Amino acid sequence: MAFQHRKKLNVPPASVSRWRDAFLNYCRSECHLSPNTVKAYARDLDRFSRWVDGRPIQHLTIRDLSDYVAWLHEENLSSASISRHVVSLKMFYRYLKLEGIISESCADLLGSQKLWQRIPQVLTPESIDRLLTSPRQCDSYYRRDRAVLEMLYATGCRASEVSGLLMRDVHLDEGYSLCRGKGDKQRLVPVGKRAIDAVREYLKHERPRLAASANETTNWLFLSTRGRPLSRQRVWEMVKKYARRIGVSASISPHTMRHSFATHLLVGGADLRQVQEMLGHASIATTQIYTHVDQSRLKKVHHQFHPRG
Repeated sequence: MAFQHRKKLNVPPASVSRWRDAFLNYCRSECHLSPNTVKAYARDLDRFSRWVDGRPIQHLTIRDLSDYVAWLHEENLSSASISRHVVSLKMFYRYLKLEGIISESCADLLGSQKLWQRIPQVLTPESIDRLLTSPRQCDSYYRRDRAVLEMLYATGCRASEVSGLLMRDVHLDEGYSLCRGKGDKQRLVPVGKRAIDAVREYLKHERPRLAASANETTNWLFLSTRGRPLSRQRVWEMVKKYARRIGVSASISPHTMRHSFATHLLVGGADLRQVQEMLGHASIATTQIYTHVDQSRLKKVHHQFHPRG
Protein backbone atom coordinates (compact mmCIF):
# COMPACT_ATOMS: atom_id res chain seq x y z
CA MET A 1 0.00 0.00 0.00
CA ALA A 2 1.38 3.37 -0.96
CA PHE A 3 2.38 5.62 1.90
CA GLN A 4 0.11 8.68 2.06
CA HIS A 5 1.32 12.16 2.91
CA ARG A 6 -0.59 13.49 5.91
CA LYS A 7 -0.15 17.21 6.42
CA LYS A 8 -0.21 18.35 10.03
CA LEU A 9 -0.52 21.84 11.38
CA ASN A 10 0.95 23.12 14.63
CA VAL A 11 3.00 19.96 15.14
CA PRO A 12 4.52 19.88 18.64
CA PRO A 13 8.31 19.50 19.01
CA ALA A 14 9.29 15.97 18.02
CA SER A 15 12.19 13.93 19.39
CA VAL A 16 14.17 11.21 17.62
CA SER A 17 13.23 8.58 20.21
CA ARG A 18 9.51 9.31 19.82
CA TRP A 19 9.50 8.49 16.09
CA ARG A 20 12.24 5.84 16.01
CA ASP A 21 10.03 2.73 16.30
CA ALA A 22 7.38 4.04 13.91
CA PHE A 23 10.09 4.73 11.33
CA LEU A 24 11.60 1.26 11.70
CA ASN A 25 8.16 -0.30 11.32
CA TYR A 26 7.68 1.77 8.16
CA CYS A 27 11.01 0.43 6.82
CA ARG A 28 9.87 -3.14 7.44
CA SER A 29 6.26 -2.95 6.29
CA GLU A 30 6.21 -0.25 3.63
CA CYS A 31 9.77 -0.30 2.25
CA HIS A 32 10.26 -4.07 2.71
CA LEU A 33 13.86 -3.61 3.82
CA SER A 34 15.81 -6.61 5.06
CA PRO A 35 16.01 -7.30 8.82
CA ASN A 36 19.74 -6.54 8.80
CA THR A 37 19.17 -3.16 7.15
CA VAL A 38 16.46 -2.27 9.67
CA LYS A 39 18.76 -3.23 12.54
CA ALA A 40 21.52 -1.07 11.07
CA TYR A 41 19.11 1.88 10.77
CA ALA A 42 18.06 1.31 14.39
CA ARG A 43 21.68 1.46 15.60
CA ASP A 44 22.34 4.57 13.50
CA LEU A 45 19.27 6.34 14.89
CA ASP A 46 20.22 5.41 18.45
CA ARG A 47 23.61 7.03 17.88
CA PHE A 48 21.94 10.09 16.32
CA SER A 49 19.51 10.32 19.25
CA ARG A 50 22.39 10.35 21.74
CA TRP A 51 24.10 13.13 19.80
CA VAL A 52 20.87 15.19 19.48
CA ASP A 53 20.43 14.94 23.27
CA GLY A 54 16.73 15.75 23.34
CA ARG A 55 16.69 18.70 20.93
CA PRO A 56 13.49 18.86 18.83
CA ILE A 57 13.98 17.59 15.29
CA GLN A 58 12.26 20.68 13.86
CA HIS A 59 14.98 22.90 15.35
CA LEU A 60 17.91 21.11 13.69
CA THR A 61 19.47 22.81 10.67
CA ILE A 62 21.81 21.64 7.90
CA ARG A 63 24.72 23.04 9.92
CA ASP A 64 23.67 20.90 12.90
CA LEU A 65 23.55 17.80 10.73
CA SER A 66 26.94 18.67 9.25
CA ASP A 67 28.31 18.92 12.79
CA TYR A 68 26.87 15.45 13.40
CA VAL A 69 28.73 14.08 10.37
CA ALA A 70 31.92 15.70 11.65
CA TRP A 71 31.33 14.05 15.03
CA LEU A 72 31.00 10.66 13.32
CA HIS A 73 34.44 11.24 11.81
CA GLU A 74 35.81 12.03 15.26
CA GLU A 75 34.36 8.73 16.48
CA ASN A 76 36.76 7.05 14.01
CA LEU A 77 34.00 5.29 12.10
CA SER A 78 34.86 3.91 8.69
CA SER A 79 33.85 5.76 5.54
CA ALA A 80 31.33 3.03 4.73
CA SER A 81 29.78 3.30 8.18
CA ILE A 82 29.52 7.10 7.97
CA SER A 83 27.92 6.82 4.53
CA ARG A 84 25.32 4.43 5.94
CA HIS A 85 24.62 6.81 8.85
CA VAL A 86 23.93 9.57 6.33
CA VAL A 87 21.59 7.29 4.36
CA SER A 88 19.78 6.35 7.59
CA LEU A 89 19.38 10.01 8.45
CA LYS A 90 18.02 10.88 5.00
CA MET A 91 15.52 8.00 5.18
CA PHE A 92 14.40 9.07 8.66
CA TYR A 93 13.91 12.69 7.58
CA ARG A 94 11.97 11.67 4.47
CA TYR A 95 9.67 9.59 6.67
CA LEU A 96 9.14 12.57 8.99
CA LYS A 97 8.27 14.72 5.97
CA LEU A 98 5.75 12.14 4.78
CA GLU A 99 4.22 12.12 8.24
CA GLY A 100 3.95 15.90 8.23
CA ILE A 101 6.31 16.31 11.19
CA ILE A 102 8.67 18.50 9.16
CA SER A 103 7.97 20.53 6.02
CA GLU A 104 11.38 20.08 4.35
CA SER A 105 14.19 17.56 4.75
CA CYS A 106 17.44 19.40 5.36
CA ALA A 107 19.15 15.99 5.55
CA ASP A 108 18.88 15.78 1.77
CA LEU A 109 21.51 18.53 1.62
CA LEU A 110 24.14 16.30 3.23
CA GLY A 111 26.77 15.27 0.72
CA SER A 112 28.48 12.01 0.00
CA GLN A 113 31.96 10.87 0.96
CA LYS A 114 33.16 11.84 -2.52
CA LEU A 115 31.87 15.37 -1.93
CA TRP A 116 33.64 15.61 1.44
CA GLN A 117 36.90 14.58 -0.23
CA ARG A 118 36.65 17.64 -2.49
CA ILE A 119 36.59 20.18 0.34
CA PRO A 120 38.14 23.39 -1.01
CA GLN A 121 41.13 25.18 0.41
CA VAL A 122 40.20 28.00 2.78
CA LEU A 123 42.27 30.78 4.34
CA THR A 124 41.86 31.69 8.00
CA PRO A 125 40.45 35.15 8.79
CA GLU A 126 43.93 36.12 10.02
CA SER A 127 45.51 35.11 6.70
CA ILE A 128 42.80 36.99 4.82
CA ASP A 129 43.59 40.15 6.80
CA ARG A 130 47.29 39.82 5.98
CA LEU A 131 46.56 39.20 2.31
CA LEU A 132 44.21 42.16 1.95
CA THR A 133 46.70 44.54 3.54
CA SER A 134 49.75 43.18 1.72
CA PRO A 135 49.77 45.69 -1.21
CA ARG A 136 52.12 48.50 -0.17
CA GLN A 137 53.04 51.95 -1.42
CA CYS A 138 56.10 50.47 -3.11
CA ASP A 139 53.76 48.53 -5.44
CA SER A 140 52.57 50.22 -8.61
CA TYR A 141 48.89 51.05 -8.20
CA TYR A 142 48.73 49.42 -4.79
CA ARG A 143 45.33 51.01 -4.10
CA ARG A 144 43.87 49.26 -7.15
CA ASP A 145 45.36 45.94 -6.07
CA ARG A 146 44.01 46.34 -2.55
CA ALA A 147 40.57 47.25 -3.91
CA VAL A 148 40.55 44.15 -6.15
CA LEU A 149 41.51 41.86 -3.25
CA GLU A 150 38.93 43.47 -0.97
CA MET A 151 36.18 43.03 -3.58
CA LEU A 152 37.08 39.38 -4.14
CA TYR A 153 36.67 38.62 -0.45
CA ALA A 154 33.79 41.02 0.25
CA THR A 155 31.56 39.67 -2.53
CA GLY A 156 32.74 36.08 -3.07
CA CYS A 157 32.87 36.85 -6.78
CA ARG A 158 34.91 34.88 -9.29
CA ALA A 159 37.97 36.55 -10.84
CA SER A 160 36.08 37.03 -14.12
CA GLU A 161 33.18 38.67 -12.28
CA VAL A 162 35.41 41.17 -10.50
CA SER A 163 37.41 41.99 -13.63
CA GLY A 164 34.12 42.45 -15.50
CA LEU A 165 32.65 45.00 -13.08
CA LEU A 166 31.50 48.28 -14.65
CA MET A 167 31.45 51.62 -12.85
CA ARG A 168 27.66 51.56 -12.79
CA ASP A 169 27.65 48.10 -11.17
CA VAL A 170 29.17 49.25 -7.88
CA HIS A 171 26.89 51.28 -5.61
CA LEU A 172 29.18 52.34 -2.79
CA ASP A 173 26.74 54.62 -0.97
CA GLU A 174 24.13 51.87 -0.85
CA GLY A 175 26.72 49.17 -0.07
CA TYR A 176 26.10 46.65 -2.82
CA SER A 177 27.40 45.51 -6.18
CA LEU A 178 25.73 44.03 -9.25
CA CYS A 179 27.66 40.93 -10.36
CA ARG A 180 27.33 39.02 -13.63
CA GLY A 181 27.94 35.31 -13.24
CA LYS A 182 27.85 32.28 -15.48
CA GLY A 183 25.30 32.49 -18.25
CA ASP A 184 25.24 36.28 -17.77
CA LYS A 185 23.01 35.80 -14.72
CA GLN A 186 22.95 38.88 -12.51
CA ARG A 187 22.85 39.01 -8.72
CA LEU A 188 23.16 41.67 -6.04
CA VAL A 189 25.89 41.16 -3.44
CA PRO A 190 26.47 43.31 -0.32
CA VAL A 191 29.82 45.10 -0.06
CA GLY A 192 31.32 45.78 3.37
CA LYS A 193 32.82 49.01 4.67
CA ARG A 194 36.48 48.01 4.22
CA ALA A 195 35.94 47.11 0.58
CA ILE A 196 33.96 50.30 0.02
CA ASP A 197 36.76 52.39 1.52
CA ALA A 198 39.38 50.59 -0.59
CA VAL A 199 37.42 51.13 -3.82
CA ARG A 200 36.88 54.80 -3.00
CA GLU A 201 40.60 55.29 -2.42
CA TYR A 202 41.33 53.66 -5.76
CA LEU A 203 38.70 55.76 -7.56
CA LYS A 204 40.06 58.96 -6.07
CA HIS A 205 43.81 58.46 -6.45
CA GLU A 206 44.55 55.89 -9.18
CA ARG A 207 41.71 55.20 -11.59
CA PRO A 208 41.81 58.71 -13.15
CA ARG A 209 45.47 58.17 -14.07
CA LEU A 210 44.80 54.69 -15.42
CA ALA A 211 41.79 55.90 -17.42
CA ALA A 212 43.90 58.69 -18.95
CA SER A 213 46.11 56.01 -20.49
CA ALA A 214 43.23 54.78 -22.65
CA ASN A 215 42.48 56.26 -26.06
CA GLU A 216 38.77 56.38 -25.30
CA THR A 217 36.39 56.66 -22.37
CA THR A 218 36.13 53.41 -20.45
CA ASN A 219 33.35 52.28 -18.14
CA TRP A 220 35.19 49.37 -16.53
CA LEU A 221 35.86 49.66 -12.79
CA PHE A 222 39.30 48.06 -12.59
CA LEU A 223 41.80 49.12 -15.23
CA SER A 224 45.21 47.95 -16.38
CA THR A 225 48.20 50.25 -16.76
CA ARG A 226 47.10 50.86 -20.36
CA GLY A 227 43.62 51.89 -19.29
CA ARG A 228 42.04 48.68 -20.50
CA PRO A 229 39.79 46.37 -18.45
CA LEU A 230 41.82 44.38 -15.94
CA SER A 231 41.92 40.83 -17.27
CA ARG A 232 40.90 37.73 -15.36
CA GLN A 233 44.44 36.41 -15.73
CA ARG A 234 45.85 39.59 -14.21
CA VAL A 235 43.58 39.15 -11.20
CA TRP A 236 44.91 35.61 -10.76
CA GLU A 237 48.50 36.84 -11.00
CA MET A 238 47.76 39.55 -8.46
CA VAL A 239 46.41 37.08 -5.89
CA LYS A 240 49.41 34.78 -6.43
CA LYS A 241 51.83 37.68 -6.00
CA TYR A 242 50.46 38.82 -2.66
CA ALA A 243 49.94 35.26 -1.42
CA ARG A 244 53.66 34.65 -1.92
CA ARG A 245 54.40 37.88 -0.09
CA ILE A 246 52.63 36.76 3.09
CA GLY A 247 54.01 33.23 2.85
CA VAL A 248 50.83 31.20 2.27
CA SER A 249 50.42 28.26 -0.09
CA ALA A 250 51.39 28.72 -3.73
CA SER A 251 48.05 27.11 -4.69
CA ILE A 252 46.10 30.14 -3.42
CA SER A 253 43.91 31.65 -6.15
CA PRO A 254 40.94 34.02 -6.51
CA HIS A 255 38.72 30.97 -6.03
CA THR A 256 40.33 30.47 -2.61
CA MET A 257 38.99 33.92 -1.71
CA ARG A 258 35.55 32.78 -2.86
CA HIS A 259 35.77 29.59 -0.78
CA SER A 260 36.92 31.60 2.24
CA PHE A 261 34.06 34.08 1.78
CA ALA A 262 31.46 31.28 1.86
CA THR A 263 33.06 29.38 4.72
CA HIS A 264 33.48 32.40 6.96
CA LEU A 265 29.86 33.40 6.39
CA LEU A 266 28.60 29.96 7.42
CA VAL A 267 30.91 29.83 10.43
CA GLY A 268 29.54 33.22 11.46
CA GLY A 269 25.98 31.91 11.34
CA ALA A 270 24.76 32.73 7.82
CA ASP A 271 22.00 30.62 6.30
CA LEU A 272 23.03 28.22 3.54
CA ARG A 273 20.36 29.57 1.17
CA GLN A 274 21.64 33.11 1.64
CA VAL A 275 25.19 32.01 0.86
CA GLN A 276 23.90 30.19 -2.23
CA GLU A 277 22.28 33.42 -3.43
CA MET A 278 25.40 35.51 -2.86
CA LEU A 279 27.63 32.98 -4.64
CA GLY A 280 25.22 32.74 -7.57
CA HIS A 281 24.92 28.94 -7.40
CA ALA A 282 22.00 27.60 -9.42
CA SER A 283 21.71 24.59 -7.09
CA ILE A 284 22.14 24.50 -3.33
CA ALA A 285 23.87 21.15 -3.80
CA THR A 286 26.89 23.13 -5.03
CA THR A 287 26.85 25.32 -1.91
CA GLN A 288 26.45 22.49 0.58
CA ILE A 289 30.12 21.54 0.37
CA TYR A 290 30.91 24.51 2.61
CA THR A 291 28.96 22.97 5.48
CA HIS A 292 31.78 20.41 5.83
CA VAL A 293 34.62 22.93 5.90
CA ASP A 294 36.62 24.04 8.93
CA GLN A 295 34.98 21.94 11.61
CA SER A 296 37.52 23.11 14.20
CA ARG A 297 36.24 26.68 14.01
CA LEU A 298 32.64 25.49 14.08
CA LYS A 299 33.40 23.67 17.32
CA LYS A 300 34.88 26.85 18.78
CA VAL A 301 31.71 28.76 17.89
CA HIS A 302 29.62 25.99 19.47
CA HIS A 303 31.76 26.02 22.61
CA GLN A 304 31.48 29.79 22.87
CA PHE A 305 27.75 30.22 22.33
CA HIS A 306 25.99 26.94 23.20
CA PRO A 307 24.62 26.79 26.77
CA ARG A 308 26.14 23.33 27.20
CA GLY A 309 29.22 24.01 25.08
